[in-house]
Amino acid sequence: MPVLIIGNTKVNIDDEGYLENPAEWNEKVACAIAEKEGIEELTEDRMEIIRFLRDHYMKYGFFPLLGSICKNVHQPKECIKEEFMSPLTAWKVAGLPKPNRQVVGYLRGEGGVV
Repeated sequence: MPVLIIGNTKVNIDDEGYLENPAEWNEKVACAIAEKEGIEELTEDRMEIIRFLRDHYMKYGFFPLLGSICKNVHQPKECIKEEFMSPLTAWKVAGLPKPNRQVVGYLRGEGGVV
C-alpha cells in the first residue's frame, strides 16, 4: 500500500492517491496530496474550497452540489475549475474517501451516471 510521508508522520493512501483513513487528514496532509497531484500551492482560496468540501461531506455524508460550493465560499461561479481543474482533485485533496462510480460520473459532468 502506498504511503505519504509528511514530516515524521506516515499516512496510507490507495493506488489512486485517496486517503485510506479520512480521519488522518489535516492541512499538512492536504498539502502533500496536492503536491502529489501536481498542484503547486494550496492558496487560501483553494483551502476555503477544501475545508468546505470536507465539512460538508463530514456533516451530510455526500459531496455538495457543484454549483453551491463557490457560492458558499464566496468565490466566483467557476471556482472549482479555476482553482483545481477537476472536482475529483479537490475531493482527493480534501482527504475524502474514494468516491463511488455515481459520484465520479457526477463530478465529471456525466450526471451521476456512468
